[in-house]
Parts: sequence; structure tokens; C-alpha cells
Amino acid sequence: MQVVEERVCDQAVLALVRTLLRAGVMDGGSLRRGVAGTPQGGVISPLLCNAYLHRLDREWRAGEHGELVRYADDVIVMCDTREQAEAALARLTGLLAGLGLEPKAAKTRIVELAVGEEGFDFLGFHHRLVRGWTPKSAHLVFLARWPSRKATQHARDRIREMTARAREWEKAEWIVEDLIRFLRGWAGYFRYGNSARVLGQVRNYALVRLGMWLSRKGNRRRAWGWGINQVLRSPDHMGLISLDGTVRPPRPFRDWRGNAERRR
Repeated sequence: MQVVEERVCDQAVLALVRTLLRAGVMDGGSLRRGVAGTPQGGVISPLLCNAYLHRLDREWRAGEHGELVRYADDVIVMCDTREQAEAALARLTGLLAGLGLEPKAAKTRIVELAVGEEGFDFLGFHHRLVRGWTPKSAHLVFLARWPSRKATQHARDRIREMTARAREWEKAEWIVEDLIRFLRGWAGYFRYGNSARVLGQVRNYALVRLGMWLSRKGNRRRAWGWGINQVLRSPDHMGLISLDGTVRPPRPFRDWRGNAERRR
């Protein structure tokens, strides 16, 4: 509340924020009230997170400790040397301690961004420095990005839920509509970078799961390939959208097309 009061003086707004902070959450059918922080999933939680961590942004010195990039509570710091990275980690830990916070040990590490080395995950993408794999680009080194393993597994889990046995009584059109909505949203987020291969895998997984759902619905459980053939023989794969051509690949050492278009 002290952070909010630095910029807001309207007492009605401050009273509303206090009420939202005191609101509990439903957990297993019972109301649970936390003693600190904002309710998990609360509509105002992301906004208050940014307001609170803005102090971190103000205190950070990019020239000394590297470039800090923060999205809500996810943070990366880009440094030139390992020594600078270690100093940045110590500085970050100290600043967070002043806010009553600490980095999550399981997700906090120093990564050397180099060809042949491991990359890092940030905001659902896996980032890795790679060398061009075609004769024309073999001399180029650039930062590639594609959906992380965790994000890809989450997509598979969602598709599995939408084609579960519990939905065998529903119409095929309903299942396809749900799959289309999910695939369109998932591809809309991950269509940047080098994501074509992963997007194709996720879409193929949706085709297989839809075929298995059709086999169960048609009482052909032992011949699950029957349902997949039904999907593949359909002229438009039963209306399931294709994700081909949706990826916007990066151009090494050049701005993204979207940025260039906005400047023009």
C-alpha cells in the first residue's frame, strides 16, 4: 500500500485496493485468506506486482550490473562477463531482500549464452545461440527461440483434456471448435522465432488425439487408427486449422518486421 500511495491519493481507490488485498480465495470449496501478498489469481495481482517491483527497476544500474529485463515477476539480466553476472546476481538478491523477497532457487542460475551451450527459458520460449544451418547462413550466429519443453507439454496436456473420455458424449464439432480456439491462441503467442517445427508437432498431436476420440466415440477402441484415418481422409481434417505459414522467422542482426513497420 505504501507503493500505491506514492502515486495515488484518491481515498476511494485506496480503500478498494485494501479490500482486494484482504479478499480470500476459494480452495477446495472453502475460503482461505492469506496473511501477506495478493490473492493468487486475483484480477489486480499483476498490476500490484508491477507497482511493487518498480522499485527494483528504479534501483538497477544497467551500466554496472548488466541489462535487466522484467515481465511481472520473471526477470533475466544480460551481462558481458561471468564476473558481471555474479555481481548482478548478488545485487539482485540484495534488492529483492530489501523488498522482503528472494529469487526462486530452482529457477535462478547463470547461463553462458554461446554456440553449443545450453540456453534458457523465458516467458514460455527457449532461447539459444545457434549457428546457421544452411550454406548461405553457416557464417551467421544468432539467437534462436522456440516454445520451451514446459510450454509444449502444457499444450499437449490441454489437448488431452479437450479430447478426454469424459467428452465422448459431445458432438465432434464441439471438440474441433475447442481445439481450434486453443491452437489459434497458442500459435498466436508462439509464432515468433524458430517455432515452425514445434507448432507442427503440436498440431499433429491434436490430429492424433482427435482421431483417438473418434475411435472411442464410434466404439472402435481396438482400432484406434480408424479414427485417425477418418480425420486424415477429411478434405480439411474436419476443420482443424493448419499452423503452417503462421511463424514469423527472425532475420539475424535486423529488426523484427513489426518494429520496422511501426517506424514507417
